[in-house]
Amino acid sequence: MAKTEGKDKWILYKHTCNYEMVKAVALDVKNSCKTDISDEERHRMQERLAALNLYKTRNPEEKPLDSINHRINTLEFWMFGYEDKVNGKKKFIFSPLGNLFLKYISDESKLKKIFVGMMFAIQYPHSANSTSGEFQLFPFRLIFQLLLDSRLDGKLYNNEVEYLVVFQRSVTRQTYESLVEQILALRKLTPEEMKAKFLADEYSYVKSVYEWEYYTQAFLGQVGVLDRHAGQFLCKLYHQPKANSHSPQTGRSATLGYVTINPDVKTFVEKMLAKYSCFDKPVDLKDPERLYIDCVKEVYSFYPQLLLDEIGESDDLVKYLELPKRIEEYSNNPENDTAYLFEDVLTEGFNMFYNVQAKKRGGAAHTDIECLYLTKKKKFAVESKSTAHKLLGLNAGRLREHREEIGGEYTIVVTPRYVPATKRDIKGTPIVIILASTFAEYLYNNIFHDVREIDYADFDDIIVKNLGNDISELISDMTLNKFAANS
Repeated sequence: MAKTEGKDKWILYKHTCNYEMVKAVALDVKNSCKTDISDEERHRMQERLAALNLYKTRNPEEKPLDSINHRINTLEFWMFGYEDKVNGKKKFIFSPLGNLFLKYISDESKLKKIFVGMMFAIQYPHSANSTSGEFQLFPFRLIFQLLLDSRLDGKLYNNEVEYLVVFQRSVTRQTYESLVEQILALRKLTPEEMKAKFLADEYSYVKSVYEWEYYTQAFLGQVGVLDRHAGQFLCKLYHQPKANSHSPQTGRSATLGYVTINPDVKTFVEKMLAKYSCFDKPVDLKDPERLYIDCVKEVYSFYPQLLLDEIGESDDLVKYLELPKRIEEYSNNPENDTAYLFEDVLTEGFNMFYNVQAKKRGGAAHTDIECLYLTKKKKFAVESKSTAHKLLGLNAGRLREHREEIGGEYTIVVTPRYVPATKRDIKGTPIVIILASTFAEYLYNNIFHDVREIDYADFDDIIVKNLGNDISELISDMTLNKFAANS
């Protein structure tokens, strides 16, 4: 039997197992906070939740924010959305799945499947979780895979999760087979032998027991994704006492219960695993070629077509949400023979503005996309710059020729990433850069909030005032401010 090395393990969120609380907080952030989650707004949230008997504090006069902060972090862990700052203010940006969850908040049958989608998106490393960066995997995809493995009879016993699964650092076909063998070996042990294994490294395993049995398993049982099956008491494990503490050690009871996949979602989980494998590689949040926030946005943009088909939801959002991913896919082609697809997607994107007419042109002597801003009767050029790595530079003279050919006022360069020196190439010119992920984020939010007439006016205003610069941050701030006010 392999012995667990070190103390590092998955950190499973343990601050609430109350599903109704999570739903109430999500609704409150969306509807009452308007996604503004400043300290002042968090205090007001406490008061609203207290009125619903969903919040109590041990120190009501001090009004500590620890509990509310944990509630917000819970939303982040379960992929409802993520935090960012706009003009120094904390904002909560709902993910596509978070918005979908709130749309069907009263339909429990659909919520179960939406939550499965959220679980498939959770990865380590996780931006809202302090699990060591050495863990590189999709934890709940692995749990689902094990639960569907016929060798394990559709069951995962608590001790198997607590002793083995949460210490898994990565998942390859080889490590998966080894894990299954270890689980089968555990099943041959007597309760006394299993108890001895836990007690041999009590301080490591007590955390596993606490997080899995007291919180994660209980929470997912309430959601209706997993079914819990009680088992006999195994042993009590104690947390390591704090230095200079005179308080008695806190104990946690380990049991020999097990979980199975709820029959309501089992077939859907099978479909999802066939498409989104536990062997997939998670997004590298420390990718040296990208900004951290762009990596976070990609993780939270998970929006599987399989889920939409399953619940009968329109797929209009998917093609726009997939924009940055398709750009990555096309730009990584070494022969660059998919660049035209990049241009097609951007043409479609700019035509989403009700007052912009965009037409793909392309060719060495022409701009990629010619656009007419109908309201002000002025033209502008869009240049699609796909690259396998980072955009190394721009030929401002050539872009000027492309712009002058159509009588354009300015040029928008859309690219997945670029080296900092590229900004020097456009300084003092009527050229701006926008990251593809930022452009897609803006389009997605308009579509999701059912903005039928997406107006180009705000875009044009930002561009005119910031020629010669990267306007990505300004567009992103505008997106967050606009949809926080209209949430």
